[in-house]
Amino acid sequence: MTLLIQSKRETTKFQILVEIAAHQPNVRQSEIAHTLGVTPQAVSEYLKELVNQGFVYSDGRVRYKVTAKGIEWVTENALALKRYTGFILDEVVSQVAVWTAIADEPLQAGTGVFLYMRDGLLYASTTHEASATGEVIADVPKGKDVGVANLKGIIELPAVKITIGKVPKVHRGGSAAVNYPLLKKLVKDKILIVAIGVEALISLKNIGIDADAMFGAKEAVVEAAWHGM
Repeated sequence: MTLLIQSKRETTKFQILVEIAAHQPNVRQSEIAHTLGVTPQAVSEYLKELVNQGFVYSDGRVRYKVTAKGIEWVTENALALKRYTGFILDEVVSQVAVWTAIADEPLQAGTGVFLYMRDGLLYASTTHEASATGEVIADVPKGKDVGVANLKGIIELPAVKITIGKVPKVHRGGSAAVNYPLLKKLVKDKILIVAIGVEALISLKNIGIDADAMFGAKEAVVEAAWHGM
């Protein structure tokens, strides 16, 4: 989950940067405070922090500008929010007429079922209790795809952690300079393992692992995390 949702402080900093970017360079703290519903004193403290972080430049008066570093931070977080809200709308919130799930047992049309995620996939069952429920639209044997309508509740997702290992570039030794005992420890019991770059791909091969993805690896990891993997 993006840090902006987890931290009100980060959310406020994000909003302040957006306000500055939209109205720079002549931006008054009082105007930002009024827009965000906070005190000018609070905005002043946030601005000091943003300046120290290198996200905002100030000439000491009422002129503020978002730096290239600040724009990059806003962009990264805006894209993270876009991915997260897209996931909620597409996968979590029950606003679609029919959802596709995997039958965890033989199911009959009209049967009420529970819906839950397992290994990144949506399953339907009459016995595995969960907070999200629906109604099967057709008879289906176990293990087959089935349509589920009349969804209620929120599909629960487990908290997941993404582990990142940095492999030296080839001019710094590449795969030959990798700490392989540490690499083996990092990849142990991981469901999805990807490689970004040839050095990383070869490093995984050197410990007997074929990467699950190389092209679009970052996106694959993020999508898997959104699905609870």
